[in-house]
Amino acid sequence: MEIKKINSIDTYPVRHEVLRKGKPIETCQFKGDDDENTVHFGLYQNERLIGIISIFKEKNDLFSETNQFQIRGMAVLEEFQGKGFGAELVKEAENHCISLNTDLIWFNARENAVPFYKNLGYTTIGDSFLIPDVGIHFAMYKKIRKN
Repeated sequence: MEIKKINSIDTYPVRHEVLRKGKPIETCQFKGDDDENTVHFGLYQNERLIGIISIFKEKNDLFSETNQFQIRGMAVLEEFQGKGFGAELVKEAENHCISLNTDLIWFNARENAVPFYKNLGYTTIGDSFLIPDVGIHFAMYKKIRKN
């Protein structure tokens, strides 16, 4: 297993397969994908890209912390799920954010992913909400730096 930085376009095959299945490939492009503060990581097994995660410098008004990052597009190919690869990707994202003196990481988690993130120390905030054409989500967060 190897995790390395990749370009936004390199995330598309996994984003499409896991997060946007049956939708046009254009739906795999996220606003801010190519911003200078956005970073994408790919997890490779035997040189095959099997998982991805993206980190965006994005403030959410639910939180008072100044230096916030958002995780988006975390996905592991179905045949590799449940083997700890997703946790490794989240850990890589957290380490990257720690190196930038991040106060808080947040994201919108799909309903079925909430237990996974809770096991990694993330907390839900507020009620569930619907993202059209994607499904029910919960806002989740973890404070990285104690004030």
